[in-house]
Amino acid sequence: MTPRKYLERGRLQLDPILVKNGFVWEDGGDGKSSGGHFARGAYARENRKLELHFRHSLGLVTYHLAGRKMSHQEFMTSLGVAKDARYPGFRDDPLEAFADLAHDLKYYCGDFLFGKGEEFLLCCQRAEERSSQSGYARMDSPEDESA
Repeated sequence: MTPRKYLERGRLQLDPILVKNGFVWEDGGDGKSSGGHFARGAYARENRKLELHFRHSLGLVTYHLAGRKMSHQEFMTSLGVAKDARYPGFRDDPLEAFADLAHDLKYYCGDFLFGKGEEFLLCCQRAEERSSQSGYARMDSPEDESA
């Protein structure tokens, strides 16, 4: 199956959550680069966007809101749920990654999906603070900072 087909099939697991909350799918096209064939697109609503990239599996998942952006992993870490989040699950079946992302969206991303976005912006700030720390400081600080 091509990356475009995987992305189309995977969206069947995401549409019930995102479309229900007013997001619309924007096809980002497909192509080939040095890493192989890929497909991409985004769910968008007003000043929010959830960007998806698929190559051999669901890869980059990036949230955008009010000019700020953050990866899914950074978001889950900043929320303090990284240990409970399912995506990325590194599964054998590439479509299972979409189910894992759907789980995380449903249980942890309410503020991004239908809230004011204040929690997301606070998480962006936490991620920026963490990234400005030295590697040793990041090792000494707890991963889940939201508690």
